[in-house]
Amino acid sequence: MVRRPSTGLADGPVAPADAPAPDPAVKTNWREWLRNLGRRQRQLREFAGLSQEELARLAGVSQGAVSRLEIARGLATPLLIVLKINAALARELRRLGPTVLSPELSEAIEQQAMLVGTRGVLGADEPLAEDRELEEIVRLYRAAPASRRHGVITVLRAMLDDV
Repeated sequence: MVRRPSTGLADGPVAPADAPAPDPAVKTNWREWLRNLGRRQRQLREFAGLSQEELARLAGVSQGAVSRLEIARGLATPLLIVLKINAALARELRRLGPTVLSPELSEAIEQQAMLVGTRGVLGADEPLAEDRELEEIVRLYRAAPASRRHGVITVLRAMLDDV
């Protein structure tokens, strides 16, 4: 069996932005996916020099949760547990520094940081759009009943036509 180099926290390459969408007719084998994730988690944990107990403590989960993830026993493991373990592992790997980590792993850690930000869930402290007023317009549009949304757009267009 030929092993391809791994490029992220989960086993397998990260698809480029212009990659074609996965074929919806192809079913995902979640048990195999979880097995690969667990295998990769263990490799990364050992590379970082952490025991399961240490990683569990850093992640705020039980040692059993780390173990179940690594041996793919927890097919129904809550996403929050997986994210906590990944975030703790990423923090420890980041401490090793860029000279130790491959560029691909460093990039994967940074991509994960966007999902599990250090300042809040999904960047809870970050603006959603570059312009706060745009956020307000979107909120107002979404809050309007569906029957009135066309009116919201009409008013905005009328205002812009006068500019």
